[in-house]
Amino acid sequence: MMPGVLFVGNLAAAPDANPPVCLDLARLLSGDGWRVIETSRKHAVAARLYDMVHTAWRTRGDYQVAHIDVFSGRAFLWAEAVSLAVAQARKPYVLTLRGGRLPEFSSTCQRRVRRLLGGASAVTAPSRYLVDQMSSYRSDTQLLPNPLNVNRYPFRRRRPVEPKLVWLRAFHSYYNPALAVMAFAEIARDNAEAKLAMVGPDKGDGSLPKVKELMHELRLGGLVSLPGPIPKTEVPIRLSESDIFLNTADFDNTPVSVLEALACGLVVISTNVGGIPYLLEHGRDALLIPPNDPEALVRAIRLVLHEPDLAATLSENGRRKAEQLDWSAVLPQWKSLLLASAGAGSL
Repeated sequence: MMPGVLFVGNLAAAPDANPPVCLDLARLLSGDGWRVIETSRKHAVAARLYDMVHTAWRTRGDYQVAHIDVFSGRAFLWAEAVSLAVAQARKPYVLTLRGGRLPEFSSTCQRRVRRLLGGASAVTAPSRYLVDQMSSYRSDTQLLPNPLNVNRYPFRRRRPVEPKLVWLRAFHSYYNPALAVMAFAEIARDNAEAKLAMVGPDKGDGSLPKVKELMHELRLGGLVSLPGPIPKTEVPIRLSESDIFLNTADFDNTPVSVLEALACGLVVISTNVGGIPYLLEHGRDALLIPPNDPEALVRAIRLVLHEPDLAATLSENGRRKAEQLDWSAVLPQWKSLLLASAGAGSL
């Protein structure tokens, strides 16, 4: 009989938003006969924290190991509180480090981070960036990349490249969506057929109104579309309509949206922040630029528009990179880790 696993993370995303990686993992394990418990889908912060801790204690007889996502900021408190409840229940737990700002946050509360990570039976991270940056807190952190089902993303080699751009992320200051608009305004002046789709939910920090204001000031009219969030099943369709994928984040780790773009063969242009240089190789499978640099972004877009051979190389190598991160390669590693952790907890 497969062990029971408690998955703890922010599972409150709307049905049309991208599900967290831990939820995909939970569903795959459940399909293979594992007993899975998930928490929490509460939207309110206090209610979510209570639900996580309460579920960890109430269901302690139903799971042999817990998996807990670890983010920075106030979300770090959730991981601390749940780990205490799981430890009190005498169950082992596995931590997965997430979020490009976690190293910066950890430097401000090193004792808390060492205490949390030190109590885990295992610690994983989805990028070499986090493995390296967090090594002083846990030297045996294991790399388990964010995977995807590559076969769900039809590949099209981009050669030549048309000025059809897409940005797929949440509207939040972390991801600097205004940068995409500013750069696109320059591209639209040169290309009458230029289009930009900005897809994603509004996180309510003022980023979306700023984008709309910029669109008005720059007279972009109907050249920029804002369809909002889309169901996960529609992501490959939306990506297939474009040739260039823009990732304008100021902080990042290993974004699934970038992996999806690589899988579809889009030419990826990204800021070189956080874990991105660990994921993408400039000139091989993407073009990397400094953060918050509209001129650099414009130059990169123009380069792939005018160099079809380069665009084709980036497109083909991007697909190969995505294939290395398919669930078929990553899921067995998760099974082995969780089985080992559950077994250790029964000794």
